[in-house]
Amino acid sequence: MAEKPDASLRLGTEPVGTLLLRFSLPAVTGMVVSALYNVVDRIWVGRGVNEIALGGLSLVLPLMTINMAFAMLFGVGSANLISMRLGQRRREEAENALNHCLILLVFIGLSLTAAGLLFIDPVLSLMGAEEGSLALGYARSYFRIILYGFTFAMVSFGFSHCTRAQGFPMITMIGMLIGAGMNMILDPIFIIGLGWGVEGAAWATIASQLASAIWILRFNLGKKAVIRLRLPAFKPSLRIVFDIMMFGSSQFLLQFVMSIVQLLFNTSVGWYGAAALGEGGGDVALSGININMSIAMMILMPVFGINQGAQPVLGYNYGAKQFDRVRKAFLFAVGAATAICVVGFALGQLFPRFLVSIFAPEGSAALFRFAPPAMRIMLILLPLNGFQIVSTNFFVVTGRPVMSIFLSMLRQCIVLIPCILIFGRMWGLWGVVAATPVADGFAFCCTTAMILAELRKLKQDHEKTL
Repeated sequence: MAEKPDASLRLGTEPVGTLLLRFSLPAVTGMVVSALYNVVDRIWVGRGVNEIALGGLSLVLPLMTINMAFAMLFGVGSANLISMRLGQRRREEAENALNHCLILLVFIGLSLTAAGLLFIDPVLSLMGAEEGSLALGYARSYFRIILYGFTFAMVSFGFSHCTRAQGFPMITMIGMLIGAGMNMILDPIFIIGLGWGVEGAAWATIASQLASAIWILRFNLGKKAVIRLRLPAFKPSLRIVFDIMMFGSSQFLLQFVMSIVQLLFNTSVGWYGAAALGEGGGDVALSGININMSIAMMILMPVFGINQGAQPVLGYNYGAKQFDRVRKAFLFAVGAATAICVVGFALGQLFPRFLVSIFAPEGSAALFRFAPPAMRIMLILLPLNGFQIVSTNFFVVTGRPVMSIFLSMLRQCIVLIPCILIFGRMWGLWGVVAATPVADGFAFCCTTAMILAELRKLKQDHEKTL
């Protein structure tokens, strides 16, 4: 028992660069693996079914993003609270936050499953497909099964943040690898081997998420955890629930608004695609957007991993009032995130047709006429996204969630949604595509001004402690 605090204490003593490397590499691996759940599904669906089925999965994406939003609300919120309480040596409160996290994740997961099964048809009808669309049928077949695994997904993804916050990023990474490995093995077996199509992709995902959830819970019940999951010691506290929701609100809103943007993208692309790409163009455009979003997801997930890897380092040192270490950790994280975005930008600009062909090697002429040039446009300002993502979370760990919420909403809602609506009316399908880089550029300018002021404040706080 005497050695348990050491895993968290090292967050305030080891070199910042070493800590970020140790925490970010497993987090990056975990986030990439998490993205593979969806991306591998789409690759095998595109190859084993058809490109229109890809459009069906695109219709379901906003609904799955809502599930992820709640996982982040309680998972990231609990992790931020745990990191700060451990830094303040308030161990009992950190443990109670862990108990709250599991209960909240299970409750909301079961609630979303029940609501989804009850209203599946009316909900899917609002997802942006043309009337009589083939993609809509594929979406229903997939989502009807995915709903049964919502709680597994919530626990495996949301609870893993708490494990990382205790100083065990490798445990989180292993859990993600277990799930992704199963998914990659089961996808071709279920989709092609057994001929289950999109339903096979859904069953493979559920089985994989269950395996990840079991792994992460097993560790937090064991003796190696710094703070253990002990439900008999659970003490209900509205204050803890409020703190968790406040600390997780930025990531929740970012994901929730992302689901709205995805829905708006689907609706706009389906509508304008029919006019731009001819008969069935709406379904083709949906498939193309799905592919491009999958590529963007694979690029940005490592950035989210760096962001999550930096979170316990930032949170612990801010709670311990080691402000110079907070500043160094932030700058390291921004540099690494930007480097990944630059590499992703280069790949998207140089090899867009190849990237599309990974998902649809026998795709239609209309698909290849749309998706590759759309990818180049959508990723044109990608190098700025790393700074934006890390900066948004920075305000959470320094105890200013309202600022973080504003920055989250700025790009995803305040700027992007009006751009989609206005540019779509002006330039049709290509106007919708162009909305993404415009929002990226505007959000970057605003975030830069705010983060520079925050860094100056951190420097002043550090000087006061000398």
